[in-house]
Amino acid sequence: MAGLLAACGGEAPADPGAAPAAAPAQSVPAASGPSAGPASSLPSESRAFRDWRAVCDNTNECVTFGPASDGTGWIRVAASPGPGGRLTVALGVWGDTSASPNAVTFNIDGRSWVARPEQGSDDFRVAARDVPAVIAALGAGSTMTVGTAEPTAISLSGAAAALLWIDERQGRLGTPAALVRRGSRPASAIPAPPLAPVVTPAPAVSQAGFGESGQTLPAALEALPAVRACREETGHSDWIQKEVMSARLDASTELWAVPCFAGAYNIGHDWYLTGPSGRNPRPLRLASADGEVSTGTINGGYAADARTLVAFAKGRGPGDCGLAQTWTWTGRDFVLTAESEMTECWGVPPDQWPTTWRTR
Repeated sequence: MAGLLAACGGEAPADPGAAPAAAPAQSVPAASGPSAGPASSLPSESRAFRDWRAVCDNTNECVTFGPASDGTGWIRVAASPGPGGRLTVALGVWGDTSASPNAVTFNIDGRSWVARPEQGSDDFRVAARDVPAVIAALGAGSTMTVGTAEPTAISLSGAAAALLWIDERQGRLGTPAALVRRGSRPASAIPAPPLAPVVTPAPAVSQAGFGESGQTLPAALEALPAVRACREETGHSDWIQKEVMSARLDASTELWAVPCFAGAYNIGHDWYLTGPSGRNPRPLRLASADGEVSTGTINGGYAADARTLVAFAKGRGPGDCGLAQTWTWTGRDFVLTAESEMTECWGVPPDQWPTTWRTR
């Protein structure tokens, strides 16, 4: 984490126009295929509460973040839905906060706790036994610092409201499992989480003759006005022009990606479905969780073994903010199967970003 943020420096977030627009949730459940139970009817929601941000996805998994006042850290509270929903608290710190590789001390209104790194992660996790007390302190607290020698202040402005919103969204209010407003209602009164849509990948097929770069666009694709515009836009760079990708989806369907722009840390492609040898091209429609459709990706690629199209649009070079998405080829279309987004460039690694869409 320290290395990540050192790379960030004072770099400003990228122009929002450089990231792909997110796309429609309403079309996704219908395209998700058969489900083992009722599909999720909850929309993904994101809210800002002063300095804190909170997100709940379509299965009611919820996350809220608070930032360091000087931009050198963050705290994350995650709450799984349902009567037995798991709670976790993580911290990201860097700079001189007296954090050792093995532990970091943090203080809320005079009470101290210790967080330790989790294997394979750069952030620090609060022990499960301490999580309820830490969350309660966050909701009631006025000051928080991380480290001892030169403590870093974490803003608690908006923490109580963010936690209360999660309580309301998950039906925890008034129960012993509430994050901030506990009561005597039984935990069994908390609604069970909605089931995520089921998505079944199409069978794998041979990729002989197709590849991730250096492919030659079929004539039918080259003739499309939108493709000609992309080729003209990238004509100044041979390496961008060569970033044409292709894949076979089934005996009668091919997938093609046309590079349309490139910057310091993002490259954009427009995607097309065609018949054999690139015949009858049509733009690919990629849905995402917030209600829009796009034909393009940023830092996208197709993983034939999993039948998934992935994209990772960086908000800035270190990749600590942006949008990560996965779509799965079902034999009929590409269906959104996973999405996470971090709108604030706070140094949060992608594995800690809030989920905005999930499937089974």
